[in-house]
Amino acid sequence: MQWETVIGLEVHVQLATLTKIFSGASTAFGASPNTQACAIDLAMPGTLPVANEQAFRYAIMFGLAIDAEISKNSVFERKNYFYPDLPKGYQTTQLDNPIVGAGTMDIQLPNGETKAIRIHHAHLEEDAGKSLHEDFHGMSGIDLNRAGTPLIEIVSEPDMRNADEAVAFAKKLHSLVTSLGICDGEMSQGSMRFDVNISVRPAGQEALGTRTETKNLNSFRFMERAIALEVERQIDLIEDGGSVRQETRLYDAEKHQSRSMRSKEEANDYRYFPCPDLLPVILDDDYIAAIKETLPELPAARTARYQSQYALSAYDADALSSDTVQARYFETVADQCGDPKLAANWIMGELSAALNSAELKLKDSPISAGDLAGLIARITDGSISGKIAKQVFEAMWKGDGNADSIIESQGLKQVSDTGALEAMVDEVIANSPKQLENYRTADADKRPKMMGYFVGQIMKASKGQANPKAVNEILLQKLNDLL
Repeated sequence: MQWETVIGLEVHVQLATLTKIFSGASTAFGASPNTQACAIDLAMPGTLPVANEQAFRYAIMFGLAIDAEISKNSVFERKNYFYPDLPKGYQTTQLDNPIVGAGTMDIQLPNGETKAIRIHHAHLEEDAGKSLHEDFHGMSGIDLNRAGTPLIEIVSEPDMRNADEAVAFAKKLHSLVTSLGICDGEMSQGSMRFDVNISVRPAGQEALGTRTETKNLNSFRFMERAIALEVERQIDLIEDGGSVRQETRLYDAEKHQSRSMRSKEEANDYRYFPCPDLLPVILDDDYIAAIKETLPELPAARTARYQSQYALSAYDADALSSDTVQARYFETVADQCGDPKLAANWIMGELSAALNSAELKLKDSPISAGDLAGLIARITDGSISGKIAKQVFEAMWKGDGNADSIIESQGLKQVSDTGALEAMVDEVIANSPKQLENYRTADADKRPKMMGYFVGQIMKASKGQANPKAVNEILLQKLNDLL
């Protein structure tokens, strides 16, 4: 039987506010455990929450960016459940009237087509604390620093049909919230966490199968692997005569295994009711319009601009515009070196490979945008070849200086002097009588390929410093003169 996968995502996006959603406690990452949870976060008797306006502004920015309806009457409910890292015994969230209504986001499929993914809604809520298991023998520790941190939970419709689409949607969402500046996007720190709802059904069937929810995936790679594992598990279960149980599951990335966590709750299990401590927040048209005026350039607009301003391909423009830090880096390099295409190639090629190998982010690159622009400028003005440029890049990566100082100190400047190159060409031809005779007797269409031998010998003699373009021009002329 042919099976179809159905996937929907619930994405928890930590908003980049300085303080929590209902208190003045800090949201800074990395503080000692339980040093950033105040009496309000813990719902101590006599305390009252006060809504953080910046969290609302960030949620509205997201809603406007996906062309969603913004709710002007924002109400909070209490979601009641017991868990050790939930200090209040309930979570303050939104159920019936989320601040962001339905919207859409386009993703690019591997075949080049565009697919619209519907977003059901996004609501504001507070985060829970964090349970720590690794450092305690037979026990769990609780760090409540994160309790009360503002989130928007973005809920998609079940519009994705495979892991590639789910990852593409997650990456597009990451690109959007970081470009808006409402989230730092640091998934390793929990700033974005993905809950993946997965079901399978026979191909052609309209009714949805029973879904499971795999919680708290914090990387695109883990999401892809977790989806593949769960899809395989469900299909094997059904084909063996069993049935899928609606449940919440956890994925262990180290063991590449998933396990059941608990049966999946329904909304009434949480006994939602309006929060008596928080009044409705009323938004007017002028407030929303003022926020719309502050929206920065979004990734889709940046992609279009890169295609028109820098004449990049759709693929290059999309890849470079998806991340705000990378976009700024690219624009600096492109504007300073004057060759946007070469800048794109070096950023997505040599630089990206070096960063991945060193497990570094672009913001921590030892080569600044200005220094990379300087290296590319030496390629475009003929000072060094592309091959030598890679050697210079490695030296720059090690901290040996900028491109000009390395080229000068290591004597790497490209030889473009016509007289010197002609002497090299003459010498190689004179020392290659057999290859010259083969060239003379070969068919005309085979001769360009045979020139590779001579070029290789010339580059070897010059230690890679001969100007390849000039070498090819001089060599072709001299070989044709000898026919």
